[in-house]
Amino acid sequence: MIEEELRRPLVRQLADSDGPRRYWHLGDEDGRAWLFESVEGDGELWAVRQVEVGAGPSGPVARRYWWRHLSDEHGFLTDQPLEIWELTEITQDAFEAVWEAAG
Repeated sequence: MIEEELRRPLVRQLADSDGPRRYWHLGDEDGRAWLFESVEGDGELWAVRQVEVGAGPSGPVARRYWWRHLSDEHGFLTDQPLEIWELTEITQDAFEAVWEAAG
């Protein structure tokens, strides 16, 4: 993984770009879900915001990652291009609702 101090400006540049946004969902059999906001860069789709939702020991847990919060002890904003064949495209409204609820 690229060092955060090097990665942060790259992610911010993509996030601040006027490139078209697409929104994605991925779930697993354990009930966890990941939602992504992506922007194209160098011909690939890169996550600029990510929400992880799952169950914790004391109930539902949601974590948000973006250029201001790239990582913590629980996870990090993906540092690889999105492989969209594994994802389901969702609406911006659906992404924003989960992003806001996780905040």
